[in-house]
Order: sequence, then structure tokens, then C-alpha cells
Amino acid sequence: MDRLIFTSNATITEMAAARQVLVNELANVSTTGFKSSYDVALRSIRAESNGSFDTRIQAQAVSRDIIRLRPGAVMATGRPLDIAIADSAVMMVQAPNGERAFTRRGDLRVSTQGQLETGNGHPVMGQNGPITVPPGVNLSVNTDGSVYAQDPAQPGNVPPVLVDQIALRDASEVQLLRRQDGLYQVADKPAGSDFTSGPTLPVVIPKALEGSNVSAIEAMTRLMDHSRSFETQIRIIKETKALDEQSSSMLKNA
Repeated sequence: MDRLIFTSNATITEMAAARQVLVNELANVSTTGFKSSYDVALRSIRAESNGSFDTRIQAQAVSRDIIRLRPGAVMATGRPLDIAIADSAVMMVQAPNGERAFTRRGDLRVSTQGQLETGNGHPVMGQNGPITVPPGVNLSVNTDGSVYAQDPAQPGNVPPVLVDQIALRDASEVQLLRRQDGLYQVADKPAGSDFTSGPTLPVVIPKALEGSNVSAIEAMTRLMDHSRSFETQIRIIKETKALDEQSSSMLKNA
């Protein structure tokens, strides 16, 4: 009886990591550029305790939050600072702790300090650091990530001036992990590490935004399966407890 209860309780505990990932994805269905994660993997560990056998093996859930760079739906906005990042490319930004990190969020804006940043306040990195733009200019972004500025006060058709180029990387040949701040970092490398861009040339789609690649229906269905599994394990524990009590009662009356 104790072994059955232990197995059911272990199942509930190990599925908690997968449920947390699903809940996080459902909460970000409408977040610009949000990427889902791969399913939680299982690994075998040796269960060791006083009185246990050395051959007892137990499955343990492992969640590394590896990013699934499947593209989301692209929506045209017409806003000059909106960009959608194509294929498996990512954009380098500066994390709150000053480290280099990556994102797919393309709703750009200019901060009060004159820096180009994402909609959630992360400075966009250029070729030599965070991109700073002159005040009072109209900005536009080309398909290669080049940021141009044009002064509306100047008369005539003055050509726009190149400010900087957004640091883009093709991540088709690397694995990215989700950080605590929601940004991405390279798997199996120290936080803040850069990586060599892949073979595909990074391209952005100007005046458009990429939606989340999370399927709300699929995530809800998986969450319902987790809920049913949780209820089943709780029912097994209750039934096992009832059987144990009946067995104890029969021994007392024998």
C-alpha cells in the first residue's frame, strides 16, 4: 500500500513542472513574440534511503525551458518601429542586470533616455552596444535591421541617416533557454554569452509584429489532461488508504 501511495505522490510531484510550463504559456498567449517551450523530459535516478534496495530506479521530471522557435502569426501594424523577426533569428538586448540576452519581441520604442528598447523596457543592442537615437527624429527599420533616422524639420527630400544596425543572430543551430526575466540565453553557456549566427541570414519584417506561437486550444487540452491525471492519482491515494484501513480492521477482528 505504501509503495502505491508513494508512486502516486511522486507522479503528482513530477507533473508539477509540466503544469507550471503550461500555465505560463497560457498566460502569454497574447504576448508579442512569445515562444513556447519543449515538453518536460524525464530522467532515471537511483532512489536511495535507509532500508531501500540499490536497484530501485525512479523517474524524475527535468524542465530546462528550452525555447521552441516555431514562428508565430505575423500581423501588419503599419507602425515604423514594429518589427517581426523571421525564421529562427533572435534580437540581442540588454537584460536588467546588464548581461547580453535575446528576444523575439519586436514592439520597439524610444525611451526617455533616447535608447531604442523593446516594449517591456529592454535596450536593443547594436553593433557596439545599446542603440541611442537623436531626439525628435523619425525612425525606420530596414529588413536587415538597419535603423535610419530622418529629421522632419529639415526641408526637402533629405535622405535618412543610418543610426545603427540591430544585432541579430540566426539561432537555428543552437538551443536557447528562457531566463528568469523572460529573455533567452544560450544553453550550456554562461549567462550573457553571445553565439555565432547560423547559416541563414537574419531578416526582419518592418511595420509588423509576430504573435505568440502558443496554441491556446492545444495548451488548454494538455492542461485538462494534467488535471484529469491529478484527480486520478488523488483517487488512487484515497482508495489505497481505504483498503489499508479495511485490512487493519479485518486483522483486529480476526
